[in-house]
Amino acid sequence: MTLRIYNTLSRRLDVFQPLEPGHVRLYVCGMTVYDLCHLGHARSMLAFDVVQRWFKASGYRVSYVRNVTDIDDKIIARALQNGETITALTERMIEALHQDADALGIERPTHEPRATAYVPQMLQLIERLEEKGLAYRTRDGDVNYAVRKFPGYGKLSGKSLDELRAGERVAVQEGKHDPLDFALWKAAKAGEPAQAQWDSRYGAGRPGWHIECSAMACQLLGQSFDIHGGGADLQFPHHENEIAQSEGASGQPLARFWMHNGFVRVDDEKMSKSLGNFFTIREVLQKVDAQSLRFFMLRAHYRSALTYSDAHLDDARAALKRLYTALSLVPPAAQTLDWQQPHAQRFRAAMDDDFGTPQALAVLFDLASEVNRSRDAQLAGLLRALGGTLGLLQDDPLAHLQGSGSTESALSALQIEALIAERAAAKRAKDFARADRLRQQLQDQGVRLKDSADGTHWERG
Repeated sequence: MTLRIYNTLSRRLDVFQPLEPGHVRLYVCGMTVYDLCHLGHARSMLAFDVVQRWFKASGYRVSYVRNVTDIDDKIIARALQNGETITALTERMIEALHQDADALGIERPTHEPRATAYVPQMLQLIERLEEKGLAYRTRDGDVNYAVRKFPGYGKLSGKSLDELRAGERVAVQEGKHDPLDFALWKAAKAGEPAQAQWDSRYGAGRPGWHIECSAMACQLLGQSFDIHGGGADLQFPHHENEIAQSEGASGQPLARFWMHNGFVRVDDEKMSKSLGNFFTIREVLQKVDAQSLRFFMLRAHYRSALTYSDAHLDDARAALKRLYTALSLVPPAAQTLDWQQPHAQRFRAAMDDDFGTPQALAVLFDLASEVNRSRDAQLAGLLRALGGTLGLLQDDPLAHLQGSGSTESALSALQIEALIAERAAAKRAKDFARADRLRQQLQDQGVRLKDSADGTHWERG
């Protein structure tokens, strides 16, 4: 199979081939750590967690960089508001980020650079842009990027400079040559803490937001790499500005593929802190278990909008329980993925078509139905292994079913009758330990058994 990825830059599905055979280099814009992560952040982290997992499952070595912005206007304002140092705030929020990501089964990236550790590289990049005539100093000590001097500006968003300028709602700031110009270096301001300042040839100050990712990505992955990702809201201006900075300095394409995940929406609006309609990961995990939340997000394609509601969470939890129920009925055999197996081929075809998780999940449900019908341990092992490529179905099935937060039995009447028949067969074979385990399994699922002379009867409750 051939992996095809929707490339925002080309606006089409392009066949993926890494620049270096067998090695994928991926950069994803991470969090600005001034507050707890909300579901919009989880969506982005999870989307690219699945991307890097699928590359690994496909046999690639992956160098995955997801940065942390630990210096920013919002961070400075929040630290001052809290009466704490910038370092105290960002360390606390980074720890919370790790806790939330770990809870969702999101694997740690290969590198997690912090912006404050790469200020020298940012200054070198700014100096190179100034030497090339792409940056200019202002009277107040800032350094701005001259957008109109970079011929390729607008190629990611697909808009001309005049179209982009027409969309600008702010007046030209003093010192800017053009409204689209953006800050590479911000001069220190009165009242800002010393932790927010670095010495430079331009005077005391700190880097602009856009230059951070250009410096970190190129330092860790090279001037050109395979994939740059992030949320759809970063396409313009952040990623457009990254291209202008990096390619303006190096003369080489920054990334061959640009990937953008869709928004999480609440009441037809994008979930965001600025709108005040956000739910933190921690708040949602009080309502639903982490595996069900992960499943909820994977039911939508990464590029599509994801509508959040309690009803959708409940539906996802019930659907995931059907997969775990199949695994609880048939202990999975140890499984090495056989990509020639028909279910595995369909799963791979779905994932190789721009990481099509909705279609891949449909294959898992088909496979679960086969497991329920055949009681085949090899198929159960395949179900678990394929789920593992998405970060699903790795919990102990019974533990998940008992702890997923629903009081309803996860078992259908047909499945209950099958377990009762297995228990009866175990008793006839005098395997009373197995019979007891099956009775306990049913009891844990809210199914009560009553043995009598004419057989075993059951009821829920």
